Amino acid sequence: MKRGTVAKAYRGLLRAVNKHLGEEDAKRRFREYANQEFRSNSALTDPSAVRRKVMLANDYTFLLNSVHHHKDLLFSYNIAVDRSDEMKKIIGRSAASVGLKLPDAYQP
Repeated sequence: MKRGTVAKAYRGLLRAVNKHLGEEDAKRRFREYANQEFRSNSALTDPSAVRRKVMLANDYTFLLNSVHHHKDLLFSYNIAVDRSDEMKKIIGRSAASVGLKLPDAYQP
């Protein structure tokens, strides 16, 4: 298997983790785990074993992206979820795109 394919799978997995995992501690732990796995398997010489590992990384990347997309669809269809926090994020991003910042709402 080509080295570029392995690097592409690794980069894709790390991008999905950075984009979709919420807590910084969870991101850090998963990034460390991914680093350890890719480094420990760098000495593999069996092409079928390397192919399986790369396929596993690609599949997990696809799973992370798909779960995030599914969650976004549920929010957009308003399927029995509280959207107030999501709407605050969307409005905040919209305001930030034109250089504004929304004030914090008063909560007694």
